[in-house]
Amino acid sequence: MRVGIGSDHAGFDLKVFLAAALKKEGYEVVDYGINIKKSVDYPDFAVKLTAGIQAKEIGKGILICGTGIGMSIAANKFKGIRAARCCCIQDACLARQHNDANVITLGGRLLGNDLAFEMVNVFLDTPFLKGRHLKRVNKIKSIDK
Repeated sequence: MRVGIGSDHAGFDLKVFLAAALKKEGYEVVDYGINIKKSVDYPDFAVKLTAGIQAKEIGKGILICGTGIGMSIAANKFKGIRAARCCCIQDACLARQHNDANVITLGGRLLGNDLAFEMVNVFLDTPFLKGRHLKRVNKIKSIDK
């Protein structure tokens, strides 16, 4: 699976860690920046990663800022994006099972590397349950139009 990852300066260290860890797990990681730790505006990187999903260059994405909130807000402005800010493993699991989220957003200032990696693995490995949740996700998709 091709996975995209992007961050601002507050998420840079976690992004570097996660990208390396995911590559070791066999994922093809597409890095949407930043590539050096400097102050930047997080919406710019949400735009780049969501464009990658819309163009089908990647299947799922990981966005990291200080809290994960700003990236989630920015990513959810784009058609076809269902970004979930996750703070624990259960959030990551339910975001996939119930909401068919295609982007996980994380707080680089809030999460340790090991917990974030476990959350990302759960997010990437958990299937959408469909069933009763499909109707709700389809309603969300209809808002995009």
